[in-house]
This record gives sequence, structure tokens and C-alpha cells, in this order.
Amino acid sequence: MNLEPIWGKFKATAQLSTTQLDQFVKYAELLQDWNNRVNLTSILENQKIIDLHFLDSLSLANFMDLTGKLTLTDVGAGAGFPAIPIKIKYPHLRIILIEVNSKKIDFLQAVIDELGLEDIEIYDQDWRTFLRKTDDHVDLFCARASLKPLELLRVFKVGCIYRKAKLIYWAAQHWDECELGKAHKLPDNLARTEWTYLVSDKTRKLICWTLN
Repeated sequence: MNLEPIWGKFKATAQLSTTQLDQFVKYAELLQDWNNRVNLTSILENQKIIDLHFLDSLSLANFMDLTGKLTLTDVGAGAGFPAIPIKIKYPHLRIILIEVNSKKIDFLQAVIDELGLEDIEIYDQDWRTFLRKTDDHVDLFCARASLKPLELLRVFKVGCIYRKAKLIYWAAQHWDECELGKAHKLPDNLARTEWTYLVSDKTRKLICWTLN
């Protein structure tokens, strides 16, 4: 496979095996091909896909240890970011993709099949239904360009079986807690950590909520 030099740079930056790089290349090809039929992303150039989708998704590993046996749930998975890049890099992780759009579900299933990903499942109901009607173990909930934090923070409501999990939110540089709204009552023991990082010369934030 004759690849652009940018893929070799990505392999080195993300510390990927040859097999993992092949999976990322195939993922990008599927994204570009399916985008002709399904509105998945406006980012379609390989370099931008690498920077703004793949590396941005993998940024979580700069702040959190993903080498252990964990279950990660992607809320509003869409085209699979951040969960699928994380799954490729850390194949031992168990992944749940929450997505209600049938066309996007078809795309996610095609990616899973084409890349040969295992221990990954799609949940085709909405976020609130997942919280109410499932009984699973989740270590990390992740959301990138999907639901607002105010909706995501339902996971910490009294009585929710998932309230001991961590919630990770991909945010813009200037995101502030005031965006949650003054009227929203949050648990007194809810802690927030913010991590700042650069992707394609843009400053971004990861916001992590967890109960103390």
C-alpha cells in the first residue's frame, strides 16, 4: 500500500503498529466513501481527518490511563469519534456506541466489520433510555460533538446505576461551566477536572466529571 507521508507521520505520532495504521487508513476511506450517501462529517481531507478526528479522539490517552480493562461508552457516536479511534489504539477496551440514527448505525457497523473490531456493540436507543433501561458496567462515558453537558450530567442523578463512572466531554477552548445554566442543581460532591491540549494548532479542552 503506497501511502501519503502524512500517514507515516501519524503512525509515529500515535505510536501505532502497522496493523493499526492499516485500520485507520481503511477507516478514513470508509468515512470518505460513505459521506457521499450519509452526512457524517464536513472534514474529508486525509490530513484533517488525522488531526481533527483521529488525533483529537486519541488525546484522551494523554490524560487518562487507557491500558487497563475498561468499558467506554460513546454517547451520540455519530461517525465513531472518539470511541473507534480509541478502540483501534487500545483494542482490549470494551466499547458501547450509543447512536439512534439508522444510517449512522449502518456506517458504524460497516466500520466494525471492515476493521475486524471485537468486543464493541451498538446501542440503538437514546441516552436517557440507556440510563433508565440498561444494567451494565461502564467506566467512562465520552461525548464529542453530540449532547450538551447539561444532558450528559444526568448520569450523576441519585439512583442512576452509572453515577460512579467518569464523564469525559470534548469542549472548545473557551468552554465555561456557566454554560450549564444557573438553575441546574448538580451534586455537591461532583468534581470537575479540565485538561487543555493542542490539535492542529487549535487549543481544545477535555472536561472530566466524577463523583468524589
